[in-house]
Amino acid sequence: MNLAQLLSGHDGGDIAIVDRFGSIAYAELNTEAARWRSLLAGRGVGPGDRVALICGNDRHFVGSYLAVLGLGAIAVPLNPASPGPELEAELASVSPAAVVDEETIEMVTSVHDSQAAPGIVERSSGDPAVLLFTSGTAGSPKAAILTHGSLYANLLQIQSHPGWRAMPTDVGLGLLPLFHVFGLNVVLNLSLLTGGKLVLLDRPSPEEALDAVERHQVTLVAGVPVLYAAWARTLDGRTGGVGVGAGAGRVSTAMHSVRLAISGAAPLPYEIADDFEHAFGIPLWEGYGLTEASPVVTAPVFEGSPTRGSVGGPLPGVEVRVVESGGADALIGDPGEVWVRGPNVFAGYFGDLEATERVLDAEGWLHTGDVAVTGEDGCLHLIDRAKDLVIVSGFNVYPQEVERVIAAVAGVAETAVVGTAHSSGGEAVVAYVVRESGATLDESDVIGACRAHLAGYKCPSAVFFVDCIPRAAAGEVLRRELKPDPVS
Repeated sequence: MNLAQLLSGHDGGDIAIVDRFGSIAYAELNTEAARWRSLLAGRGVGPGDRVALICGNDRHFVGSYLAVLGLGAIAVPLNPASPGPELEAELASVSPAAVVDEETIEMVTSVHDSQAAPGIVERSSGDPAVLLFTSGTAGSPKAAILTHGSLYANLLQIQSHPGWRAMPTDVGLGLLPLFHVFGLNVVLNLSLLTGGKLVLLDRPSPEEALDAVERHQVTLVAGVPVLYAAWARTLDGRTGGVGVGAGAGRVSTAMHSVRLAISGAAPLPYEIADDFEHAFGIPLWEGYGLTEASPVVTAPVFEGSPTRGSVGGPLPGVEVRVVESGGADALIGDPGEVWVRGPNVFAGYFGDLEATERVLDAEGWLHTGDVAVTGEDGCLHLIDRAKDLVIVSGFNVYPQEVERVIAAVAGVAETAVVGTAHSSGGEAVVAYVVRESGATLDESDVIGACRAHLAGYKCPSAVFFVDCIPRAAAGEVLRRELKPDPVS
């Protein structure tokens, strides 16, 4: 098997991708992927090599991604908006044989269509296909190994779930970044599997994304809570307040073509779901997943009205346990850690056996670190997330990574980073800092240092200067004692 074969078997004249360059049919996308295989093979890329992809949501990402897989190599999608030091650290940790970036994109246009391209290399289900950086369930950011088998298994699990099944006639919205597992597998790979059309948008404004839904008659939308909150606010601005909120008297037709809207990657606040549904007249469903599960674990039944707080039950073929601290299954209604097992579970963290063994046990259970209760209907209700993790617009931020940057700032004696509610409906990063004696640094000094070394979503929205950081007897920061007010 090889995930690059997702392109096979579709009508070559059907549109595969719509992006900022126009539309591209499946036959053209096959040709594009072949050009990329020729270019990368000419650079010596072969089975098992790692290739970093530093490009936005467009056909160049798709073509190069499929080419890397087709050569039997391993795709490493990275955030093109990350600061240089962060990208350099990620590149150093995976030692790529090649990098796809703006310079490489310019070169691929010189590859002639008639130039013989290497064929697609057969891979086993256990062979790595993608490395995705994630804060994961085991500490600072590391690369999760997703195999051809784990990614494909999750696609089949999604397609086997009642009410979710994507169809060739579907038009998907691809605004989730393709360097994130939600955008890569649930959006891109699923669309390629079914032969549907995917509208790719690269960092659009909420207004632009909403216009794209209406213009392209999008039927499937997958997004994060802050997206749906932004759409409700966008509509509020268009209508002067009519159409948003519990008392709305008018429903927008901007999403009349959408048959399924799914929220994931972060908890969905009730008020965001309510505002979206009142504004657009369609239900907003919430599921649960994580990078290490390729990613979807649970989904709702997609019947009737969504149950607020529920993320549904396990996908077909996915086993889920809610486990108390002693190792026994928690009773219905009692909290416990979510454990996951199935062919969709990842192979481990690249180059980090210790971290892998902390989350994958001998029986194949993935210990997610997320805390949930099971309802009488068997559905999960998440009540907490992986220890200390902050989720900003669907992206994982691990406090220790931010703390390391802040600790290096002149004048900082101690620091602790936590998450707090953001007015957008998601979370924001907040830093607590103890100044060294006589230091005069202020909030702008701390945030400026973070912006120079970290992606924007990892940077603190607020900095509080305090006399001390609460710690346990062994020296661990007691984050639970740091309770900042919500920020806007």
